[in-house]
Amino acid sequence: MIRVRRLPLVPTARKVGACGEQTGAMNDQTLSTPDGRVIGYADYGPEAGTAVLWCHGGPGSRLEPAAVAAAAAAAGLRIIGIDRPGYGLSSPIPERTIADWVPDGLAVADALDIDQFVTVGCSTGGAYALALAALAPARVLGVVACCALTDMRWAEGRSTMSGPASIGIWDASDRDAALKIATETFGEDGSKMLSAGDAPAVELAPTDLALFADPSFLAGMAAAIPAMFAQGVQGYVDDRRADGPGWESFDVGAITCPVIVVHGGSDTICAVVQAHHTAEIVPNAELRVSPELGHFSVMSEVQPAVLDLLR
Repeated sequence: MIRVRRLPLVPTARKVGACGEQTGAMNDQTLSTPDGRVIGYADYGPEAGTAVLWCHGGPGSRLEPAAVAAAAAAAGLRIIGIDRPGYGLSSPIPERTIADWVPDGLAVADALDIDQFVTVGCSTGGAYALALAALAPARVLGVVACCALTDMRWAEGRSTMSGPASIGIWDASDRDAALKIATETFGEDGSKMLSAGDAPAVELAPTDLALFADPSFLAGMAAAIPAMFAQGVQGYVDDRRADGPGWESFDVGAITCPVIVVHGGSDTICAVVQAHHTAEIVPNAELRVSPELGHFSVMSEVQPAVLDLLR
């Protein structure tokens, strides 16, 4: 049974310094729910641009699309990054499923008077972009799933993951144990993410390593880390717990819009076999594999895919 929580929302706007080191007021927006929850989002690009709801990876935050926002705006795209529950400015939802996030995405679109939009989901966020299309088909013009995880029910037991995502907390039935593992991996505040020698850099594709050698890329990631871990690692752990049951909370067969699955053939974090599986089971899906690109460098292919969806 698909379980979706729907709550009326009251939009508010504020600037929050603690999680907005590289952002202005437009990128520290919140919606307040009647039951006391808060949804955080960032609004990049021209108001009249074609809206793109961006579903970040894990760990991640509303700030993830900042690096591509200027180029997207120049192309007429308005990117809205949304914190999932437990990340950034967004209040957690205990025991959430992937589908439980969909009302948050729709609420942000409603508050901004956006009727239809494209969804982009990177890595863990791919499932959330697809869930929006499955549960709100009249509103989603198209989906780009970039370096995205496939249905974990299929991936379980297969060699499809590397790095932190493969450390045994996908199912995360023991939340306390999962919190401990995530804290040991990233640090409670994310301080281990960029520590020298901490990340499995030797496993990354050469195109990814080139990014991690770029001071501007590292500066952008460092500036985004406080928002990723503003609430510790609970958002990441809840992502892993939601991924454990796979896509059982929504039906990909209900997707009617075009879907472009973008993946790097040299992705050593989320193997390209996951993209092949997604393209096989999602209706109207086109698979685009860039052989030399990895998990991070393949982000360069997102904007071309979005523009192709709109042609």
